[in-house]
Amino acid sequence: MSTDENKAQGPVKPDSADLSDGNGDDNKQAAVVVKSRAVVKYSNAPPACSYAVLQEQTDLKLPPANWLRESQLGPAGAGVLGSKTKPFSSFGMAYDFIDCIGDDVDVVSDSENIKKLLKIPYSKSHVSLAVHRVGRTLLLDELDVQELFMRSSQTGDWSWLKEFYQRLIDQKWQRKKKRQEHWYQKAILSKFLYYSINGDGAAEPVSEGEDGEEDHGKVEDCVSWPAHFTNPVPHSGEHTPDTEGAAGFPFALADVASDVANADDVASAPKENNQNLPTLFDEGESSQGLRNDFVRNIMWTFEDIHMLVGSNMPIFGGGRYPAVSLRLRDNNKPINILTGMDYWLDNLMCNVPELLMCFHVNGIVQKYEMIKTEDIPDLENSTFSTRVVKDIAQNILSFLKANCTKEGHTYWLFKASGSDIVKLYDLTTLCEEATEEKCQNPFTLPVAVLLYRVASNMMLKNQNRKYYGTIRTLLLNCLKLLDEDRHPQMMASANYMLAELFQLDEEGGACEEGGVASEDSYSEEEDEDEKEDREEEEEGERREEAKRREEKEEKRREEEKKKGAVGGSADDSKAIAIIKSVGELSVPEKYTSTSHTRSSSVLPVSQDKEERCRHVLNYVLKGLKVIDSSIKREGELPAADPHTPIPLKYTHTPQSSAQDTHTHISKLLDTGVCVTRSGMTVGSWQHRLKLQLIMKASRAFYQLASAANDLHKYGRALRYIKLALQCHDAYCSISTGSLSGRVLLFHSQCLCLCGDLQLMLASSSAHRPAHLEEYTYQTQEDQELLHCLHRESSCQAFSVATDLSSDSEFQLLVSSKCYEAAHDLLTSDPLSSGTLAEVAEQQATHTRRRLGNIRNELGVFYMNQAASLQTEKEGRKGVCVAEQDVWKRSFSYFEKGLCDFTAITDPPNAALLLCNMGRLMRVCAQAHSQSDDGSHREFSPEEALYYNKAVDYYTRALSALATRGTHASVWDSVHWELSTTYFTLATLLQDHAPLSRKAQEQVEREVTEAMLKSLRFCDLETPSPRQPLYQYRAATIHHRLASMYHSCYRNQVGSEALRKQHRQEAELHYSRASAIFITIGHAPCELLRTLLERVAFIQFTTSGQSSAAVKLKTLTGAMEVMCETHHAFTKIHTQLQEMPLEDADGADSAPDLDREEVMRLIAVFEPALSFLLLNIIKLSTKRKSSGPEEEGVCVYRQVYSSVLRADKEAPLTERIALYLQLLEQLNTNTHTTLTHTKDT
Repeated sequence: MSTDENKAQGPVKPDSADLSDGNGDDNKQAAVVVKSRAVVKYSNAPPACSYAVLQEQTDLKLPPANWLRESQLGPAGAGVLGSKTKPFSSFGMAYDFIDCIGDDVDVVSDSENIKKLLKIPYSKSHVSLAVHRVGRTLLLDELDVQELFMRSSQTGDWSWLKEFYQRLIDQKWQRKKKRQEHWYQKAILSKFLYYSINGDGAAEPVSEGEDGEEDHGKVEDCVSWPAHFTNPVPHSGEHTPDTEGAAGFPFALADVASDVANADDVASAPKENNQNLPTLFDEGESSQGLRNDFVRNIMWTFEDIHMLVGSNMPIFGGGRYPAVSLRLRDNNKPINILTGMDYWLDNLMCNVPELLMCFHVNGIVQKYEMIKTEDIPDLENSTFSTRVVKDIAQNILSFLKANCTKEGHTYWLFKASGSDIVKLYDLTTLCEEATEEKCQNPFTLPVAVLLYRVASNMMLKNQNRKYYGTIRTLLLNCLKLLDEDRHPQMMASANYMLAELFQLDEEGGACEEGGVASEDSYSEEEDEDEKEDREEEEEGERREEAKRREEKEEKRREEEKKKGAVGGSADDSKAIAIIKSVGELSVPEKYTSTSHTRSSSVLPVSQDKEERCRHVLNYVLKGLKVIDSSIKREGELPAADPHTPIPLKYTHTPQSSAQDTHTHISKLLDTGVCVTRSGMTVGSWQHRLKLQLIMKASRAFYQLASAANDLHKYGRALRYIKLALQCHDAYCSISTGSLSGRVLLFHSQCLCLCGDLQLMLASSSAHRPAHLEEYTYQTQEDQELLHCLHRESSCQAFSVATDLSSDSEFQLLVSSKCYEAAHDLLTSDPLSSGTLAEVAEQQATHTRRRLGNIRNELGVFYMNQAASLQTEKEGRKGVCVAEQDVWKRSFSYFEKGLCDFTAITDPPNAALLLCNMGRLMRVCAQAHSQSDDGSHREFSPEEALYYNKAVDYYTRALSALATRGTHASVWDSVHWELSTTYFTLATLLQDHAPLSRKAQEQVEREVTEAMLKSLRFCDLETPSPRQPLYQYRAATIHHRLASMYHSCYRNQVGSEALRKQHRQEAELHYSRASAIFITIGHAPCELLRTLLERVAFIQFTTSGQSSAAVKLKTLTGAMEVMCETHHAFTKIHTQLQEMPLEDADGADSAPDLDREEVMRLIAVFEPALSFLLLNIIKLSTKRKSSGPEEEGVCVYRQVYSSVLRADKEAPLTERIALYLQLLEQLNTNTHTTLTHTKDT
């Protein structure tokens, strides 16, 4: 036994043989090249033995000594005696070479059936073949109606076909017996072959006469037809051929699923998924007639037709004839066309180049003749055209493919003896129309098994999405043929494969588990090309279908005319197609070829993710229902027959000791069978397949939850993840032993998604009613699936994690617990070591980041809660216990989150979390800032402690980031918070100085230090969204420092050097503050206040000056500063003008302008301006002045007069407009005066 794809076994040549009709003789037909190639796929023949030429006058009627006793001929030798092809022979070949079925091969059949078809135009014999379609492959089997009808009289299986045959085809049917001559010819042929092996010419009489031999042949000819094709029981020791297609085939008819550990991995990565697809039965189908009994299986390519044929022809070799077929002919009978075609086709199929013909007369050998295969068509009295044979083959194949379109249907190709009409019937449709209760088609289960195996094989070979529609069609047709009560295992397996089909191309499935996309993966360019090809093919199919309908309609009308005129046959209405005359088959291209047309009704596989998951759940539900029904039936005990006695076996047992009795009772109690909650036996096919189906449902619900999460439908997503975890709970309930790594990995993904959803629901409390409505909705399919799950488990293990709560704190805590559980799974021993270690490590990193994030969210939640408690603290003294408890919880979660981000080396998130810890310290400091009466007291040590801690956390955040380049936004955020903390600290020290504990100088020093540090972290150069804030803060810092030095200068007594230093610092910071305020332009009140304080500071300096000229110069400088208020008043006037008319002079003001503040500043501005003008006028009149100075004094007097006469009750806009006019006059005059003063 051997299998070889490239090298022929024994005498069969491996290479193609292009045979022609011959071109060397005038009597020969014109040369027509016939393309033929034969490759042996499997051979069970013994090594080719050399043949011996028998001596003349050898009597073949006498048996040789080795007759039927030696194995040189193998199964073929015994088969010559009348063995007949068993039913379902094509199915046996198809099972062995499943790779070829559906796409690569056009026809699978016995070589005898192929010859019958090709000889139809030349033969008057009847033809009866069963035809089945799988993809583009046709399976042909002999349908012996005589054998079937004999069986129907015993079992009634085919009674409906017998009645149909008798009523419409042969009303006087009776079994036809073969003539005695038939058995005589078979007997001498067998003896001739054994003589040829022996070669000694010896003949020995045997004990049995020829009658016995003939009886033996008759027995061999009677092939038992399987009554009911059921799941067979494997026979020990039975061995199937190690064929190319069957070797190591994982879908061999065996038990469902190889083992539970592998079953855990379903739907992970495509290749691994396919290896876990369920198998069905044992290889004992040979007991039902489905065994591949042929000596050799050959892939024969005849022209463009690819056929897988089975042949039992004996082949001899040796000497200069390496491959020869031996034939025995009666010398008195010439070779006719049928015999010549028979010899020629046999040699072509087996790639045998020569034929050795032995002629005999009444069993006495006369002579031998060697004939080349290409010369057979030109033999005398047996001439035929190879071109015509080619046309016949192409027409028959086109006719069958055009009409046998439904997979799973059994078609009957029938030609009566002596008739020229060939009819094709759909036996499946006729069987369905029959009224008998017992109406079964024995081909149903073999076809279903074949459809299942072809689909599973295609799933193994092809990961390209373009094959999914074909696979789905095969499986759906398989399910249509099955009965749930009789074939539950196969139905459940097919439903699982359909579910698997829709999840083979899950997004991210291979990536999550470290898988690599296959070379045959799907691409958009391929999809577009395939779509165009599919549209062209569908258009061609529609045209062909319309043409066929027109032809059929025309045939029907013609047949009706014949019936009306001549009383034609009544069975034509039942035939789906008719060949009116066998002569049509010889006409080239009489029937349009459809060999490359796709099978009709190929169902597409949806590309929509949610629709695919819904299909998966539908098939999972069907599979679970089938399994539950089978468990229920197996648990029901059959009713006892009251007429059948129950045998009671009695054996004498000697008395045993008490210990032995205890042992026996223990054995009885310990059955060794573990049963689940539903009564399912652990380890049974139901148990293993249910595990896979439940896991498939869990993955489908996970995909639905992920899709809903992407659409921000968090209520719906939480409902789906709840169902996914309920499936996982049921899976764990029926699983035995520890869970595999892939199941744990998938479970961690479900928990992570559940944590994500709880976090998003907590942050979107405004849409809670909509989320609740989505969460509570449930489809009928989901309810039925839950019912199936509840048969195995209560499914409440994850109820808390998947509950939709109205409490945000509870949702955040649940999210944290989900992440913690997922991280624990990913770092457990099954995942931390082994093939999934790398994937688990990556997932653990992502989960740890999620865990750090949720802990940060919890810390922020409690920190905000602490801040709200401060606002609600009215009439309470100090810090309450509730506040401290909230602080501790917030800080604890921040610390844990920091550990998480530090463990996975995530500096940006660690820095942000440190920022939040600094913010928490500031919240704590604010809680200690209020006194018992609610007012702010002196800056306390507790405030200083918490602010210093905040500074420390912000500094650590900057250290974690190292530089701004990698994470600029986080770096800027930390800088801003650190600057804010220093600024707040300095402001509180300045406004609420702890003078009871510290000296004024120490407080001033600490304020200055904190302000300068805050200023150092203000980035005024880099363009960013925070740049205006930095500028405003810098101006405010300079203003505050200037005010502090101004106060120190006013109050300083003693050291003149220190006063001079304070004066210089005040002038410096006032000038910088006003310059920055002018630059930013959106703080006119602050600018006006700063300038007025600066004017007041300059005025104060004149108190220590004795010289009038010096005072005049100083006051003139103050007037110049006063003139700078023109910028502030211009901005204020513009904002007031942009306000609505009803609000311009009313109580309300613009959002960016504080009207009351403007009124207060104007109340300071007018006296300060009047004081400056009055003193400058007085000092100017005391000194001798030139002409320009006199003009300046006049201007000062006019402005002073205008200020005094100004209406204090005038609208604010008019008053500011007056100030702008006066300031413009003063600005020009002051510039002229200063220029003249410098010149003098």
